[in-house]
Amino acid sequence: MARQLDYHTIRTIFDRFHASEPEPKGELEHVNVFTLVVAVALSAQATDAGVNKATRGLFAVADTPEKMLALGEEGVTEHIKTIGLFRNKAKNVIKLSRILVDDYGGEVPNSRAALEGLPGVGRKTANVVLNMWWGHPAQAVDTHIFRVGNRTGICPGKDVVAVERAIEDNVPVDYQRHAHHWLILHGRYICVARKPKCAACLINDLCPFEEKTL
Repeated sequence: MARQLDYHTIRTIFDRFHASEPEPKGELEHVNVFTLVVAVALSAQATDAGVNKATRGLFAVADTPEKMLALGEEGVTEHIKTIGLFRNKAKNVIKLSRILVDDYGGEVPNSRAALEGLPGVGRKTANVVLNMWWGHPAQAVDTHIFRVGNRTGICPGKDVVAVERAIEDNVPVDYQRHAHHWLILHGRYICVARKPKCAACLINDLCPFEEKTL
C-alpha cells in the first residue's frame, strides 16, 4: 500500500483525468434506471462486455420490472446463460423485480439503504446506480479502484470501504461525481494488475509505485 498522496498532488491527478476525459461514462449498457440496476447486479464476477452482450436481447423484451416478471426466471436465464453465476443471478433479477412492483410501485428507489435491500444489490451496485443515474457523488469501489487507489496512493485502504472513505475524504469535491469512473477506467486500461502500462500513464510522474514498467 502506497502512502496517502497530498491534496495538491491528488488535485493535479484529477485535473489531468478531467482534461483527458471530461465526462467519463460507465460501460454497462442500459435504457433506464431499472435496466441499470439489473446490468450492475449481473456484472458481479463478469465483464461489462459480457454483460452487455447478454442484456441487449434481455432489455429489448424486458425493460421494466413488470415485463421482467412476465418473462419469468427461465426466460431471464435463457438470456443471461453466458454470464457467470447466471442461475443465481436470474433468481435475484426476478426477486428484485417482484420487490420493486410490490413495494415501490414499479419504481427504483433512490436511497442507498433501499437499493441495498434488493436481492443481488450490494453497496457497490447501489453506489453505481446512485452515481450514474442520479448524479450522487457515490463511490463504487471495485477491484480496479482498490488496486489503483493503493498502488498510486490516491485513496489507499485495507478494504473496499476504507478506499471508498479515502476517495470521499481526499478527492476534491468538484471531482467527486466522476472520481470512480476515472479510477475504474484507469485501472481497466492503463494501471492493469500484472503489467501496468506506465509508459502510457497520464500520472506516472506523480505515482509512487516502485515497480513501474517505463
